[in-house]
Parts: sequence; C-alpha cells; structure tokens
Amino acid sequence: MARWLPWAVGAVTALFALGPALGRGYVLRYDMVFVPDLSLPTVLRGADGFPRAMPSDAVVAALSTVVPGDLVQSLALAAVFLVGAAGAARLMADSLGSSRAGALVAASAAGLAYVWNPFVAERLLLGQWAMLLGYAGLPWAVAATARRARPVVYSAGVLRALVPAAVGGFSSVLLTALTAGPVALWGRGGMRRAGLFAGALAVVSLPWLVPSLAAGAAGAATDPAGVEAFAPRADTPLGTVGSLFLLGGVWNANAVPTHHGDPGLVALRLALCLAAVAGWLWWLYRERPAFGAGLSVAAVLGFAVALLGVTAPGREFTAALIDLWPGFGPLRDGQLYVAPLALLQALGLGAVVHWLTLPSARSEADGGAGGAGAAVGLGAGAGVAALPVLLSFGLWWGAQGALAPVEYPDAWREAQAAVAADERPGAVLVLPWNAYRGIDWSGEPGVVLDPATKLFDRRTIWNDDLVVGTPDGGVVVVEGEDARAREVARVLDPDPVTGMPERLDGAELAALGVRHVAVSAPVDNRFWSGVDGFSVVVEGADMTLLEVLESPVDAEESDISGLEVTGGLVTVGAIIWSIARSGSSLGSQRTGSERGPGARKEIP
Repeated sequence: MARWLPWAVGAVTALFALGPALGRGYVLRYDMVFVPDLSLPTVLRGADGFPRAMPSDAVVAALSTVVPGDLVQSLALAAVFLVGAAGAARLMADSLGSSRAGALVAASAAGLAYVWNPFVAERLLLGQWAMLLGYAGLPWAVAATARRARPVVYSAGVLRALVPAAVGGFSSVLLTALTAGPVALWGRGGMRRAGLFAGALAVVSLPWLVPSLAAGAAGAATDPAGVEAFAPRADTPLGTVGSLFLLGGVWNANAVPTHHGDPGLVALRLALCLAAVAGWLWWLYRERPAFGAGLSVAAVLGFAVALLGVTAPGREFTAALIDLWPGFGPLRDGQLYVAPLALLQALGLGAVVHWLTLPSARSEADGGAGGAGAAVGLGAGAGVAALPVLLSFGLWWGAQGALAPVEYPDAWREAQAAVAADERPGAVLVLPWNAYRGIDWSGEPGVVLDPATKLFDRRTIWNDDLVVGTPDGGVVVVEGEDARAREVARVLDPDPVTGMPERLDGAELAALGVRHVAVSAPVDNRFWSGVDGFSVVVEGADMTLLEVLESPVDAEESDISGLEVTGGLVTVGAIIWSIARSGSSLGSQRTGSERGPGARKEIP
C-alpha cells in the first residue's frame, strides 16, 4: 500500500480537480489549444521565432496518431496531478524512511499540497499545461539530483527524472534548473553532480535548443515591453508580495480562481503557508534531508526573481537585462519562479503533519500503548492535509466549470480536411488578426489562442503580438517574434478592434507565400465585396476558408534540418537508455538524510 499510495493520491486529486475536463471534447483556454489530428511534420518545421511549443506539441502530435487528440489532452492534464502529487509524496515518504500510518499521511499531505494550490490553479487557467507538466516533475528531479551514486547511475537517474521537463519544453527546463540545480551543487561532490545534471539538462533541451539557435540567427528578439505586461500582480488583499508568498500573484486577472481573494480565505491560507514554512524549518533542523539546503536556496532565489517585477526599479532592471541579451526574456514572467517555494511549502506541510502524528509513532514503538493519543494525532494530521483543498475550492471540478470540453464545429473539420487535400504548397493566413480572442462555441466564456493557428497541416501565419491590459486601464503590446507575420500585417493593415482588413489582395498574399485564408469567425458579407483573386472553399457560421487563386511565390515548406532531427533523436535515445539502465519509473531512489551531531531520530 505504501508504494502505491502516492499514485492513488495523484489519481484522486486529478479526478476532483479536473472533473469534466477529463471527458470527451477539447478544453480551450488561453494557451491550452488541442486540435484534432495535429500535424507532426508541421510542428517540427515550426515557424520564425523562439520554438515555445517544442517539444510539447510534437509529443501531442505523435500521440494523436495513436489516440484521439481530446484523449491526449485528458492524459496530459491528468499527468500534471498524477506525476506531481506522486513525486512530492514519494519525496516526503522516502525522506522520512518509514511506512507507519503517520508517515503515509504526511506524504499524502505533501503530495496534495503540491498540486492543489493557487500556483497550479492560475497556471492551469492560463492553459499552461506543458509548463505544469515540468512543474510536476520537480520533486522527481530533486530526488534524483540529491542522490549520491556512480556517474553512470546518477546520470541515468537524472535523465529519467527529467522526462516531464523534456516534454514541457523551455520553461520546464528552466524551472528544473532553478529548483534542482542548487540541490545538485550542495554538499560533498556537488561540482561533479552539478556537471552531470547540467549535461542531462542540455540533452533533454536539444529539441527546442537547436531550433531556437537557428531562430536567433534569423533575427528573433524578445520585446522588453513584456516586463511590464507579465509582472506579478496582487490577487489578494495582502498585496503583490503577500500574493506571491501564497503562491498566487499571476499577471492575468482572468486566471485567478473563484473566491481566491476573499479576506477570510486569504487569512487562513496565510496561516497555512506560515505553518508550512515553520514545518519546513523544523524538519530541516531535525532530519536534515539531503536536498533540504539546496531546495531552500532555490526557493529563496526563485522568490527573489519573482520580486523583481514588483517594483519599478526591478522592472527597469529586468528590461535592461533583456535589452542587453534576449536570453534574459524568461525573467519577464516573475510569478513563474515561485515554483520551488511551492515544493518547499508542500513538504513543509507534510512536516507539520509528521509532527502532529508523532504520537502514533510513539504508540507503535511502545507496542500499541497510548492508542487514543495516536488516533487524535492521525486525525489532526489528516485534517491539516485536507486544508489546501478546502481553502482553494476554486480549483474544484474543472475550476468550477472554467475547464469545460467542447467539440469543434463541422465547418472547422471541413476546412482542415480541405487544406490537407490540397497538394499545392503555401501557408494558411489566419484571420481575424488577433491571436487571443473569445470564441462563441468554446463553452465557458473566456479568451483562447485561436485554434486555427494549429488546425492545419502546413505553416500558418497569424498575429503573435500579445496585448495585455495594465491595472491603470492601459494596454501593453508585446511584439511577436514571427518576422513573416509582421510582413503580412503591413499588407493587411487590419482594423485594430475587429482584426479584419478592409480588403484582401490575392496577388499580394500570393507574393508572401499564402495559399489559403482561414477566417475563424462570423463574416459580414460586405467584407467580400470587391475582393478578387479568391474562391470560397468552406463557408460556415464560424469558419470560412478561402483559396488564393494565384500561385503563391516561394511557397515551398521549409524542410526539417538534419541537425534538429539529430537533436531530437539524441534526446529520445538518452531517455530510453536511462529507463533501460535504471528501471521504468521516473525515480525510485531514497534521498536519505545528512545526519550530523544536531540531527535527531524520528521517535524521540
């Protein structure tokens, strides 16, 4: 039972957190866009700019060749809770080194708190499932990097633990480096472990690292305006700093769960977080887990990065760094870096439960004497373990309906099939010229990245600029990275409100390599008046597909470079080797404790 309990906790948590999102249909929410029959070759070819969807979209496309795309989405969402809860629970249980009832309750509390908190809720409502998959893998990475073993065994264990980060892509790898890097560095032999860990990170990064270097050579850049747009914001009465400590503070107000800012709930969550940090410090002093000091450093560093966006000087400093080198661009989204603190608080809450259940340990050591005290301790521990769910009920059952699946209209599937049947090359231009917008048929009202940008089996051209509202009522426009999209925008000159151009010129679009125009919104018939050079292929209430009659210029799709293929094969091969070398699970080793004169045994 002890072996399977962490996975059971994750499975139950996934069921109650996702609810209807696990049913048939597609959940569309901000960046979370799954489509039927996602094209793997198109994903691999990519587009201009940083390959943010690699390799997550490639994995989804590969799996979609075997099972329907909506089931792939359900599996991906469930994996966040299953892998995350099991990882935190096993990290706690292995560190306690006990199979007694109290230790199991403590491990369950850690697993539950790690995946049921404002950070997970807000990022899920932003649709950042791939990043959350990497977040779910952090406990496994911490356990693997804290282990002391021979280089080959150590590397195999780390590579195996980095599978979620490898699928999640750039943000996931970055969070893993921040969280597990200090753990690898800490203690005797830290430089050797850190070197092996860095090598493993480099290997799993190849699928996005190689094309990103090519994109950099093509002139892709990071807009410093994103610092203001993505800065943390207060979503509780405690202000921005307090919201970050409570693992909230996301930049998008529409991603804040229901009742998240209620004063009563905020006060209780603050008490819970303070107790979790106190529990962590107590456990750190008492047990000295091998990863304890490193994770503490990672949590402090991550919180410091998050605080950069809180003040004007901090934002100016971050913008200056991005101006100096675009590689500092990930620092824009500061709230992302409270992830190590989320793991620390989850384990700290497990330590609180461990402390509450110590009477049960004494009872077992005394042969069962003092059973009443043991029962009270276990009951109190179980009550504390349930508090994260009770205090963050905005995540219940698909975020209270915000994550409801829908089916794509028939006209969308017809347009997808028509483009796939056209053997002539050329890109698909997606209109309206607004990346994120509301879609009438997408169920719960909200904003989503236009699914037409991923629907077709060829290159799509769409507006990748991001418009973000500011607290003072203004807007910040973060310029996109696709150079070809900027060229098309100059030709279209679209209305900034509707995203539709006054007219379409088939010859101009053909000169830019456009073969089809997909209008994924209701169209006013006056829009077509005086438009020449197109034929209507599909016309529906929510999708109109036009074909450019003139042959596109330079419309050949770019080939996948041999270097990119080699990078992907190296990553896949390394992961297969690591699994074959050290077992099929993500990680099963115990991290142990660094016991010294000040360390104490479990039962005083």
